[in-house]
Amino acid sequence: MSVAEIQSRIADIESRIASFTGVVPQQAVTKLSSTSSSSSTEFASALSTSSSGIVERGMRTLNSTTTGEKLLSVAKQYTGTPYKWGGAQPGGFDCSGLIQYSAKQLGIDLPRTAAQQAKVGTEVSSLAEAKPGDLIVLENGHHIGIYVGDGQMLHAPKTGDVVKISKVWETPMTIRRLGTTAATTAAGVGVAASLLSGVGTADTSSYVRPASLTSTSGTTKSAPYEAAFAAAEQKYDLPSGLLRAVAKQESGFNANAKSPAGATGLMQFMPATARGFGIDPSDPFASIDAAGKYLSQNLKTFGSVDLALAAYNAGPGNVKKYGGIPPFTETQNYVKKITADLGSAA
Repeated sequence: MSVAEIQSRIADIESRIASFTGVVPQQAVTKLSSTSSSSSTEFASALSTSSSGIVERGMRTLNSTTTGEKLLSVAKQYTGTPYKWGGAQPGGFDCSGLIQYSAKQLGIDLPRTAAQQAKVGTEVSSLAEAKPGDLIVLENGHHIGIYVGDGQMLHAPKTGDVVKISKVWETPMTIRRLGTTAATTAAGVGVAASLLSGVGTADTSSYVRPASLTSTSGTTKSAPYEAAFAAAEQKYDLPSGLLRAVAKQESGFNANAKSPAGATGLMQFMPATARGFGIDPSDPFASIDAAGKYLSQNLKTFGSVDLALAAYNAGPGNVKKYGGIPPFTETQNYVKKITADLGSAA
């Protein structure tokens, strides 16, 4: 292999690694370009020398937020929610219901009871080794919470109380770490590893970039909800990217948005519609799930994404009345913008 071919190969790998990790293997470039007698053996050696650092830095970027930390971040949003025995919805949670519901928003299916959740993931040896997001199991497997740090946990304690942060009051029966179950992290690590091992191409068709790897403002704003969008689309058999495009159009990914007409939240539900789905529209994750269900119902009723979107905006009654997209400028522009977003993302 000639020097020119080697340098070309370096440039190719360099640009592709940078696109996923933001790290450029300059050490390999410098080492190989410093001599005109470089060979393919020297190339492999230089890349091997530099790759450990690249992997370390790249993996750190890809794993900057662990699955446990994401779970904790979601669950914290329900601080103050009343305890409800058997509760697994934002209106009221018991200890394991809080964890199961929060995990579901990340596309992670966990069993229902504390005793069952005490067996997921991998065991952590002691509280001293625990990290934020680890599951803390107490009271002989009858109570569970999420470790916050500094000897504290987020949990739904008991009847008459609310979801809150408390001191871990006894030695845990077990501590469980969920690990990198998020599909985005797993896919990202696989891509980086395949590039560094010299594989010519990597399949990134199912890779959703974590927030730390994105650069556009729109993607950054949507980052907290990407996993929930994907989970709801899979749950309700919707086209990939549809819920993200709807949220972008409805609220610009602002969970506190409120329209002049009275629609609220990330997915802009009117109060009556929200009540019909039994959700608090200010809860972005409940809204995403309800929006997925609503769009799925409309899709089955009207048979096309365009008409399902029109029904979401103008109501199913108007779509039926006009036999298609209603002749409302707002609705027609709404459908055009969202379908254009879907087309550009395809």
